[in-house]
Amino acid sequence: MGSNSSRIGDLPKNEYLKKLSGTESVSENDPFWNQLLSFSFPAPTSSTELKLLEEATISVCRSLVENNPRTGNLGALIKVFLSRTKELKLSAECQNHIFIWQTHNALFIICCLLKVFICEMSEEELQLHFTYEEKSPGSYSSDSEDLLEELLCCLMQLITDIPLLDITYEISVEAVSTMVVFLSCQLFHKEVLRQSISHKYLMRGRCLPYTSKLVKTLLYNFIRQEKPPPPGAHVLPQQSDSGGLLYGLASGVATGLWTVFTLGGVGSKAAAAPELSSPLANQSLLLLLVLANLTDAADAPNPYRQAIMSFKNTQDSSPFPSSNPHAFQINFNSLYMALCEQQTSDQATLLLYTLLHQNSNIRTYMLARTDMENLVLPILEILYHVEERNSHHVYMALIILLILTEDDGFNRSIHEVILKNITWYSERVLTEISLGSLLILVVIRTIQYNMTRTRDKYLHTNCLAALANMSAQFRSLHQYAAQRIISLFSLLSKKHNKVLEQATQSLRGSLSSNDVPLPDYAQDLNVIEEVIRMMLEIINSCLTNSLHHNPNLVYALLYKRDLFEQFRTHPSFQDIMQNIDLVITFFSSRLLQAGAELSVERVLEIIKQGVVALPKDRLKAGPGDSPTQRHQEVKERMHLVVLKP
Repeated sequence: MGSNSSRIGDLPKNEYLKKLSGTESVSENDPFWNQLLSFSFPAPTSSTELKLLEEATISVCRSLVENNPRTGNLGALIKVFLSRTKELKLSAECQNHIFIWQTHNALFIICCLLKVFICEMSEEELQLHFTYEEKSPGSYSSDSEDLLEELLCCLMQLITDIPLLDITYEISVEAVSTMVVFLSCQLFHKEVLRQSISHKYLMRGRCLPYTSKLVKTLLYNFIRQEKPPPPGAHVLPQQSDSGGLLYGLASGVATGLWTVFTLGGVGSKAAAAPELSSPLANQSLLLLLVLANLTDAADAPNPYRQAIMSFKNTQDSSPFPSSNPHAFQINFNSLYMALCEQQTSDQATLLLYTLLHQNSNIRTYMLARTDMENLVLPILEILYHVEERNSHHVYMALIILLILTEDDGFNRSIHEVILKNITWYSERVLTEISLGSLLILVVIRTIQYNMTRTRDKYLHTNCLAALANMSAQFRSLHQYAAQRIISLFSLLSKKHNKVLEQATQSLRGSLSSNDVPLPDYAQDLNVIEEVIRMMLEIINSCLTNSLHHNPNLVYALLYKRDLFEQFRTHPSFQDIMQNIDLVITFFSSRLLQAGAELSVERVLEIIKQGVVALPKDRLKAGPGDSPTQRHQEVKERMHLVVLKP
């Protein structure tokens, strides 16, 4: 590197890098640093180029690992960076491009080195490398300042205090990315780290007072979605809009951390990375999620999670609780709008889940919004395109629906929101449909996709739990939504009959041959009967609590009445079939009285008249239970327990 532009192929022979990693100590006051940091570097634009960079620099990094205990050059480089950051704010105000450029380059090198150090050594060895100074081989100063803690505090100050201008955008991205790389230690440990250096420095000591300010800044970076400055707005050469080399390095690290922290696990299908309009917003979001998911220290809870759990709206004038020193205020409207717009990325969906699940202020605010469709529609679109999403994105979207549908006010209001021309729903033209009916359609489609493709039992249960949460509040169901509910039950019924037939044949076969192992059809039968019971409970809950609001569901029941005949006397379903059987019998009788050759409109008219005539006390929620209690039983039985991350 140096004053000339550098190419990847030249890096192993670069005289400045060789001196940095060599056997000669370089004082932090040496003019060498100005020469080393005066480089421009074409940012890799692909994973192939990124791999080439790592391969080209690995010999330099390993040489520094070997020689640093004698030279202390890593510590000298960090001290050069720290001394420059003290003047960074003034340099930004004075538009000192060259000074900011060189400071950025120093941080760039530190982060590249840090990534290799973390990959190749334990946390204890990493800490030791920050203590080596220019002394006799292997010696270090135990009473010197803690350079690693000072570096982390400096990064936090840089992120929170340096104004975001065109000339400071890149170094702000690098600071956030360096913290992501520093926190990547967890990637190289199978067990959960509870006593790592991240706990030592980020959860106590000098970094702790920056907790709420850092979380607030990262949230605002996500909200504002600031784009990188155009080429020519600063001295750093811009090869692409991807955010530079360090963004590429840290993005890979953060993607790995994200996979570990979510339900998909390390083996999940990788999602195609969307084109990023704001590297700073994306990296800030990743850092925020990593901080929020750090495990609690042995003697103290995670302060970053506490801050996320407790921040309030700027319009909320109530006092902060004295028990939480990390509380702060943020504009909820701006945050809500950003969350609505960014749900195409799985990390934004995880943030939405985290806030809904852990911050009661946010949850209350969102459920009170009169434009919930702006949030719900992007979530439904994730589920609708389930085959294009990775598993953890789908699960997060589904759990968000579960959280929302726990609120009866939400379940009522979504049937009052009328949508027109949902272009991404391709199975049928929906010129006009309520948000509630669309939600039902998408969840049922997800169940049917799961039945034929992934066959995930928990996905079934969670989808049905969302429908169960909503079922007592079903209102004016669209005829297509009502048809799909019954069609799903038809599909389950056919599957039940098929498995039952296979089980019967298997039992006959076992009587003639005791040597051949047979499939466990009994277990499959139990699973599908449990799912069928869930569907019957959902239908029953709707009939019990809102029959008069749903003539289309009654119509669909009557049209497919033969489906339910086999379950009337089945011991597993007799209790739940009573109301459904009553409704079918009652309305079938009224249709018979009206004569044959009835039009659809006439059938619906008879159903609406019959709803008024049917005594409500004939629909029983259960022995001695009210409809509300019955509905609560369904919710409790099927509700997913959402675990803390």
